[in-house]
Amino acid sequence: MKIAIGCDEAAYDLKIAVIEHLKEKNIDVDDFGAAQGETVLYPDIAIKVAEAIARGEYEKGILMCGTGIGMCITANKVPGIRAAVCHDPYSAERSRKSNDAQIMCMGARVIGTELAKTLVDIWLDCNFSGGRSLSKITRISEYEKHKYSNPA
Repeated sequence: MKIAIGCDEAAYDLKIAVIEHLKEKNIDVDDFGAAQGETVLYPDIAIKVAEAIARGEYEKGILMCGTGIGMCITANKVPGIRAAVCHDPYSAERSRKSNDAQIMCMGARVIGTELAKTLVDIWLDCNFSGGRSLSKITRISEYEKHKYSNPA
């Protein structure tokens, strides 16, 4: 598995800790920024990661900013992407099992480094369970196809 990862300047230290954690698990990671000391607009990073996943270049992505919310909102603008803010074990698990999220978003001002590593592990260990959730994910995809092929 290869993971796309990105952050803004607020989450740089958390991103580095997560990258190191993933590499210890022999997971390939491509860093989309920000670089140390670089100030970026988080939407620019979120779009780069989300579009790379939507094109099939990566199976999953991790985005981080101050709260995770801005990255999540932006990533979800890319058709075919399901991003979720994960700040506790239950949301990390359900974002994969129920929502088949390809991108997890975390906030460096909301959670600590050790919790972030735990959440990444939970998120990566969970798979979409289908079942009752399949019809909901299908409906989201149908809406996207209709909306983007017939914009109002």
